[in-house]
Amino acid sequence: METDSPTSWFVYILRCADGSLYTGITLDIDRRCQQHNAGTASRYTRCRLPTQIVYREIQTTRSDALKRESAIKRLRRREKDTLIRLQ
Repeated sequence: METDSPTSWFVYILRCADGSLYTGITLDIDRRCQQHNAGTASRYTRCRLPTQIVYREIQTTRSDALKRESAIKRLRRREKDTLIRLQ
């Protein structure tokens, strides 16, 4: 049993201003989005502002969130677009 889950973990996809997609995980999705748009969350999104959350899903543990993040990152762009559209 994992004890690293005080609340739910979110796996999310951001659409950046240049149309690219960024995938990540967080406990607080609103705070993380604010960090991305302030340019303090990741080097990738810092020069592609503003960003917008286009997909989110809940995972119960950090481990599950990391596995799902990895799986989403391995998807082709077309598959990610389908995932976003079907949400």
